[in-house]
Amino acid sequence: MTKISRTALIRDVDEVPGTPRPLTAPVYETATFVFESAAEGVAYTEGRSTAYLYSRYANPTTAAVERAIARLDGADGALLFGSGQAASTAVLMAHLQAGDEVVCPSAIYGGTFHLLVGILSRFGVRTRFVPLEALQTPSAWLGPSTRMLWCESPVNPTLRCVDLAAVAAGCRAHGVWAVIDNTFATPVNQQPLAVGFDMVVQSATKSLNGHSDVTAGVVTASHAALAPIEQVRRLTGGVLDPRASAALGRGLKTLTLRVAQQNASALAVAQALQADPRVVRVWYPGLPDHPDHALASRQMSGFGGMVCLDLGDDLSRAARCYDRLQVFRRATSLGGVESLASLPVLTSHAAHSPEELAAAGISRGMVRLSVGLEEVDDLIADLRQALD
Repeated sequence: MTKISRTALIRDVDEVPGTPRPLTAPVYETATFVFESAAEGVAYTEGRSTAYLYSRYANPTTAAVERAIARLDGADGALLFGSGQAASTAVLMAHLQAGDEVVCPSAIYGGTFHLLVGILSRFGVRTRFVPLEALQTPSAWLGPSTRMLWCESPVNPTLRCVDLAAVAAGCRAHGVWAVIDNTFATPVNQQPLAVGFDMVVQSATKSLNGHSDVTAGVVTASHAALAPIEQVRRLTGGVLDPRASAALGRGLKTLTLRVAQQNASALAVAQALQADPRVVRVWYPGLPDHPDHALASRQMSGFGGMVCLDLGDDLSRAARCYDRLQVFRRATSLGGVESLASLPVLTSHAAHSPEELAAAGISRGMVRLSVGLEEVDDLIADLRQALD
């Protein structure tokens, strides 16, 4: 009987025979990596090696996806995180300290709002919330202690837009970091770094992945801006798992095709809702009566897959419509192949006070739609029957 060597078994499982040339990037699902010698370890610590040490620091699968997203955004590099919130937190921790101020519109994603108000404030970072219109003249709102301006465009859920070039120029003139959450637009529809923004944050859970099966976040920026963020990620452990990175990379391959279809379908849905007398208002930057239509037309190549309808500041009416939906799935999140519906006052902005909702321009009768890849006629028919 052959004696089984535990030593050989452990080593042999990890030895790949031949010289495989995989079509798709392999998943390096390993916690640590092997050095050939102490000299290689020295070269790594001195920054003279491309070797990997530990997957909390960097992983080949994750690095491949980061390169792809950096290219999408026109950035020097990208850093992947376990969620969009983790990415936002790392940016704030890396570039702010006690006594610093963040200028931010009142109309902002609820998670970001409470991160700034409920967490960063404990460490001496102050946030000054300003009306969205204030960003038309950003220089007037940047004070001596302002270190960062944070915004979204289009904004969740009203889809209001910010003049990106004006904001970037104002921040550059005052030495202030300009950071944007570009999740709703995606790199396909909008390129903030190209007009002067310093950092772009995205929830990669949404359109970048596109299949609602990965939770991830990403930051793209220059090497100089990313260096302190990478240190925060390394020390706090927020890096994305390699298997999730591989799934995200697979989704990226169809990003441009998906977004093009969602742009077209969302516009058709918005136009149909606008023509329906039961709808008080439709928020979609592709509609001529949207307050930022001209701006969006100038700085975006597509208007995105998000549509918001208002049924008159009446939560009960919005809830009845929401409950009748059949093709649209009742779920939070966005940007996937499936169409979703959510009630902002019960999800993304549930913790807002009435005053905070008013400042953000959010009505209790809003239903937010993420338009997916179903037949657009089916989506419109579903909304019409839900409005009955």
